[in-house]
Amino acid sequence: MSNRHTTTDVILIGAGIMSATLGTLLKELAPDWEITVFEKLDKAGEESSNEWNNAGTGHSALCELNYTVEKPDGSIDISKAIRINEQFQVSKQFWSYLVKNNLIRNPQDFIRPLPHISFVQGEQNVQFLKKRFEALSDNPLFQGMEFSDDPGKLKEWIPLMMKDRTINKPIAATRIESGTDVNFGALTRMLFDHLKNQGVDIHYKHKVQDIKRTSDGLWELKVKNLDSGTVELHTAKFLFIGAGGGSLPLLQKTGIPESKHIGGFPVSGLFLVCNNPEVVAQHHAKVYGKAAIGAPPMSVPHLDTRFIDNKKSLLFGPFAGFSPKFLKTGSNLDLFASVKPHNLVTMLASGIKNMSLVKYLIQQLMLSKEKRIQELREFVPNAKSEDWDIVVAGQRVQVIKDTETGGKGTLQFGTEVVSAADGSVAALLGASPGASTAVHVMLEVIKRCFPQHLNAWEPKIKEMIPSYGVSLLQNPELIHEIHAYTARTLALEEKKQANPA
Repeated sequence: MSNRHTTTDVILIGAGIMSATLGTLLKELAPDWEITVFEKLDKAGEESSNEWNNAGTGHSALCELNYTVEKPDGSIDISKAIRINEQFQVSKQFWSYLVKNNLIRNPQDFIRPLPHISFVQGEQNVQFLKKRFEALSDNPLFQGMEFSDDPGKLKEWIPLMMKDRTINKPIAATRIESGTDVNFGALTRMLFDHLKNQGVDIHYKHKVQDIKRTSDGLWELKVKNLDSGTVELHTAKFLFIGAGGGSLPLLQKTGIPESKHIGGFPVSGLFLVCNNPEVVAQHHAKVYGKAAIGAPPMSVPHLDTRFIDNKKSLLFGPFAGFSPKFLKTGSNLDLFASVKPHNLVTMLASGIKNMSLVKYLIQQLMLSKEKRIQELREFVPNAKSEDWDIVVAGQRVQVIKDTETGGKGTLQFGTEVVSAADGSVAALLGASPGASTAVHVMLEVIKRCFPQHLNAWEPKIKEMIPSYGVSLLQNPELIHEIHAYTARTLALEEKKQANPA
């Protein structure tokens, strides 16, 4: 063990989009605070935030059908869609602030304008999509959404998907031009470059082995330097655990009461990636379909145009997979090691409740490449197997916890913050919509963990996020202002100017 022992104000574990966002917010709000980051890999944004490990959709409920639910009376509940859209507007405002103040440059390196489309087949699904369109299109957050069930119109919107399609059942789509493709890996790396310039102490190839509370209420971390093999002690007043799938085991090490009765279930994803530039060139949108009955929400099939390393790509998926690892670079023992006496009953209850999910995952694992290509042909009728390669995406650990409504062992598919009662530690767990709502989620962490500073910080937060503390829905004028401001600052309107057609 080395005799190195440092004390700092804030420690962030994990160099992903969440730590990058929290670190950047705190540096703006409290520039004199000392921040240290530990990441076990050799660079930032390599796990869940990496561009190949997530869908790159700026999740704002423009096309994701699982955010709008049909109620028993046939009406559409759009409350979750509104919430997620508002949260993405917060992210866009913060990124605009960073660009405007030259804290990060070249927004097109991480965000591009891209139409978001929902596509369905079959009478019932077309009815659902039409009702969804009617419920959303009057809402100022979803302004500009179009609906069509005319195959001729759909050929204009999605030529690749309509080519050679046999139309023997009703089909329909909605389209909205204000969607985005976001490269969260690139954004994470830009934010960490900015933090380094701000004097933040970033340690790569450093693995946190243990966490404990000192007698004076600080958090002491035992950290191994993976290059030298030495173990160091680092202490902080506030600790944030943003280690993706690795967050749950680290949260358990804190021993806080809030970490009990929580489990995690890892689900991995696979994508088909097109290797034929001629095919890639024929599609320009993110197109989301409807999840199969019994499939978990994160398995909604989508055909995505992506911009990675300034090159246009085309991905289809995700196909669910299973590995007991909590991270792509994790251990096969992760799932078993996360089962503790205090969450055993929670985990067992979840296993019994989610037999259909387990069955679905087994079926997905058994799929041959040809079967995956058959699923792709629902979207691209003339897809050829040799034009597509299989790529393994990131691991997502879904939260399992006891809830009042769901009872013991309820599987949560969202993004969740767990924090200590005294606000000295917070951890981010869960999956979708994840990165898209990072700014909203990290503001939530700041509210919970630093309530004593909120009054002093509020003017600065409002400077960074003009809509802070205001319901966008009740202020349509503000929505228009924010849309115009973020589109201008993040260069999201250039495409339209360059190509008025």
